[in-house]
Amino acid sequence: MCDANLNRLKEGIRVIEDIMRYRDNDKATASKLKSLRHLAKIDNTEKLLQNRDSINDVLRPSTKSEQKRTDIKAILLANFKRAQESARVLEEMYKLEDLSLSERFKTIRYELYNLEKELILREQ
Repeated sequence: MCDANLNRLKEGIRVIEDIMRYRDNDKATASKLKSLRHLAKIDNTEKLLQNRDSINDVLRPSTKSEQKRTDIKAILLANFKRAQESARVLEEMYKLEDLSLSERFKTIRYELYNLEKELILREQ
């Protein structure tokens, strides 16, 4: 569970980061997102990899809503939500093992909320 959510968190941030970097040429925001993505790094990835079973994931196939994006704003929103939800799962799960990691994922989640507001309002 932590492996999948860690990947989802970093992938969601990366999509937003690349839009800010390549489409908007917004170095400051892209750099903030890159820092958040790097903050999501944990040390014991080998332990997480041992539990990875992507082939047998029961929710692996995409849903219709995941396949439809109408514009860049929809992509941004979907990836902000993906990253925020994953950060929340990681925050909760690491409360059982490592409170400092839990707090790190909470920090990432709240920073994503702030960036989401800023960037989505900019799209209007």
